[in-house]
Amino acid sequence: MELRVLNYFLTVAREKSFSRAAEKLHLTQPTLSRQIMDLENEYGKQLLIREPRQINLTDDGLLLRRRAEEILSLVEKTEQELLHQEEIQGDIRIGAGESVNFGLVIQVAKALQNKHPNVHFHIISGDGETIRYHLERGLIDFAYIYGKLDPDKYILLPVPSQDRWVVFMQKDDELAQKEQISPSDLWDKPLLLSRQTLSSGTHAEDLLKWLNKPLDELNIVGSYTLLYNATLMVHAGLGYAISFEGIVNTTGTNICTRPLNHTIYDQPYIAWKKNQIFSKSSQQFCQALQENFGAS
Repeated sequence: MELRVLNYFLTVAREKSFSRAAEKLHLTQPTLSRQIMDLENEYGKQLLIREPRQINLTDDGLLLRRRAEEILSLVEKTEQELLHQEEIQGDIRIGAGESVNFGLVIQVAKALQNKHPNVHFHIISGDGETIRYHLERGLIDFAYIYGKLDPDKYILLPVPSQDRWVVFMQKDDELAQKEQISPSDLWDKPLLLSRQTLSSGTHAEDLLKWLNKPLDELNIVGSYTLLYNATLMVHAGLGYAISFEGIVNTTGTNICTRPLNHTIYDQPYIAWKKNQIFSKSSQQFCQALQENFGAS
């Protein structure tokens, strides 16, 4: 499988059209079509569903698209690192969930960029599962995460601040009259929890203990990966969202937050692979993180 052909396939998958993809790749349509057919024949798999108005992907095509994006991203990342191996410049990729304390990492990034203006930072947002997936496959250099990773494979550096769990609700809700929220206040209420909390609960173990009921006995009406979208659900009256304080500014909205009656914090970490061969810029950033946050 050639990288050139992978790029051809990925362009067709994104454009959903041979003609638009051929134009973008500066190829003739018959040439592009033949290259994709050869790829399908090589593996004995149909990758595309060729319909009159657009191209769709089969299940095998969806798998190849995901892998092609990862492969080409790694190739681009490697090329950049090799080209700028002796210089403090290039791209640093950080995967991160939502947290007001991620700003501490950004401050370190800004200080490094002040010294080396040609260092560029790229933030890949997602929940814990997504960020771990990207870190494991080398698609990002650093991860801002909650919960533990395998200490034999990763370095974890605690961020010098913690995130407090609160409940998001409408200002005219009956619970908004309370100074603090107890578990029993929420047992019969429609709840909105993060996808990561529902799928693993690893970073939310203390929260789940505080709720004092199994998830299947709670009235969970929805889930989210981005809190802003969850606040839209709260605004519409779909339920109460439980998340970290400070991520979304609720000023001027019909939404407020209330703390839990037993304060619960979660500890964020910056993580990277052990024995990872960093670019010069990533080495400098790693050193700056340890200097600012304390050596791991």
